[in-house]
Amino acid sequence: MRVSTSIAAVAANVFVFLLAGNAAAHVTANPNEAAADSFFRAFLRVPHGCEGSSTVALRVKIPEGLISVKPQMKPGWTIEIKMRKLDQPIDAGHGRMITETVDEVAWRGGPLPDAYFDEFGLSMKLPAKPGETLYFPTVQECERGVHRWIEIPAAGQKWHELDQPAPFIRLMEKKHGH
Repeated sequence: MRVSTSIAAVAANVFVFLLAGNAAAHVTANPNEAAADSFFRAFLRVPHGCEGSSTVALRVKIPEGLISVKPQMKPGWTIEIKMRKLDQPIDAGHGRMITETVDEVAWRGGPLPDAYFDEFGLSMKLPAKPGETLYFPTVQECERGVHRWIEIPAAGQKWHELDQPAPFIRLMEKKHGH
């Protein structure tokens, strides 16, 4: 009886390890929850390369509703920023109107070897939409191969059910008094 209990315990631990390993294999936003209508820094965590090769580029599509987005500089990498025109200009105060915003950020260079991880930072102003989830479709280019972390769950579908899910940030109710 003691042997079957040990085997069951080992099997359960292996199962939990495999689930954690699978979740850790995706590009994820860290942290992935933030107060709506706040300035926020998130880091896109790249846990591995492609087919054992180094990551040489990371391209991120910025979701609608983000107005101010600034990427983090990384030694050995260049940054390309693509802009998009807004349908309606936004009054930024002090007589300044915002007519365009960041559409995509791409880091190129490195390389980031497969055996290591790194984080690519974004500083942004989040929209005032608590309860909403913002998805950041991300394409990871490697010396050999590509991972397209671009899948967004359909209604009722869970993020972990997807093969290559997009990183996300959940917008929470802003806490008052802080």
